[in-house]
Amino acid sequence: MASNKTFLRVAVEEWGTWVRVRAGQDGRLAITGPMANILQVFAEKMNFDYELVQPPDHVWGVPLPDGNWTGMLGMLQRQVGLDMVLVVVEVEFALGPFGVTSSRETVCDFSVPVKTENSAILVVRPSQQSDVSGFLKPFTLSVWLLILASVIGIFVAFASVMVAEGKIFRQSPKNPLSVSALWVMKALTQEAKCLFDPCPTQCPGTEWLPKTDGTRVIVATWLLASLVFMSSYSGILTAMLTVPRVDIPIDSMRDLVTQTDIPWRLESGSWMLQYFQEAPDGVRQRIYEGHTGTFPDCWAARGPISRGEYAALCDHTTMKKAMSWDFRCDARLLLCRMVQFPQVLKMGMIQKLKEAGILDMWLQNEIVNTSQCLKPPSSDRSSQDISALDLESFFGPMLVLFAGVCLALVAVIAEGLVSFFPGLLSSEDDEEHAARADGART
Repeated sequence: MASNKTFLRVAVEEWGTWVRVRAGQDGRLAITGPMANILQVFAEKMNFDYELVQPPDHVWGVPLPDGNWTGMLGMLQRQVGLDMVLVVVEVEFALGPFGVTSSRETVCDFSVPVKTENSAILVVRPSQQSDVSGFLKPFTLSVWLLILASVIGIFVAFASVMVAEGKIFRQSPKNPLSVSALWVMKALTQEAKCLFDPCPTQCPGTEWLPKTDGTRVIVATWLLASLVFMSSYSGILTAMLTVPRVDIPIDSMRDLVTQTDIPWRLESGSWMLQYFQEAPDGVRQRIYEGHTGTFPDCWAARGPISRGEYAALCDHTTMKKAMSWDFRCDARLLLCRMVQFPQVLKMGMIQKLKEAGILDMWLQNEIVNTSQCLKPPSSDRSSQDISALDLESFFGPMLVLFAGVCLALVAVIAEGLVSFFPGLLSSEDDEEHAARADGART
């Protein structure tokens, strides 16, 4: 008995969250997922049978230079014959959902939106890394340069005032440059504790104390400024070690196009590829010009993305589906607030499914176990855990210490060479050494 139902050909393609396509032993296609449920509701309510057809190129569709389209949109566009007075096309409608663009509207008529979707960037999840230069991170480069300029300025001012006051009081200062350098560094490192001590004779190194009021005022001023510098540095460094911060290298499309560590790819045959290709502004155009290839969809590319082979630009829902399926957080979802497009289906009766919450329920059944993955990477470590610092964390300070020891060794070698060649010493230095020796004997 012949069926009185209308027979339709429906174009479908795999999209991890919305529809999954499987071929049976007889070669006929079958689908599962939220869109399969919607199609079944339509078939029952509108009394039609259907046959699923997959596009040969397995894409949604982009325009070609000759005006034709690829993918499912091309199947909607192409005419295969005439049936009485009706034009016969390859398929009667396509099961998306589709992203709506002005050029796509010239090929087909879209229904009411199924969902308004965010597009985003999916990259490998950042993790905490040891930083050799971490001990320099409490201050920015401009602050470090300001401190260096302050050290040089105070050194010059201290030495100048010392020499000027020596002329005023007719007391020639000994080694003004070395004394100035010593006091500047002692004040910077908060070691000048004997400056205002009521009994300076009890403090080591009291022979280096400033003897005049002018130099003492400069040292006291520098000591107060150094207190602010060192207190701020130690406090910020302590906070950084206690609560380590995970840097997110890509947090926007601009970050993506300016970095060179991770290549990026676009979804083949999708509205996103066409959108970036036709984008007039700089950043979006650079997204298209700099992409290193395409991938079928985020669901199929979840493995390479989680291994850090490339970043992907695709829809938010599929990203969460990829993370929930593997039940792990190897990938990081970065919402770049790039663009919003309504995902639509090529038939009606959608509004009732949305208002009843049925569509949201179907999507929720596909996306689970993503709550932890959507948290920032810094939350991966429990607040109860205190991770020990590894050797690489101390490599920077140890490198500075090693450089200082090498510099001291060079100075010792230079002094030893000078001692082996007395002729290199000036006559004034000989007289000064002789005077010191006579004083020590008396």
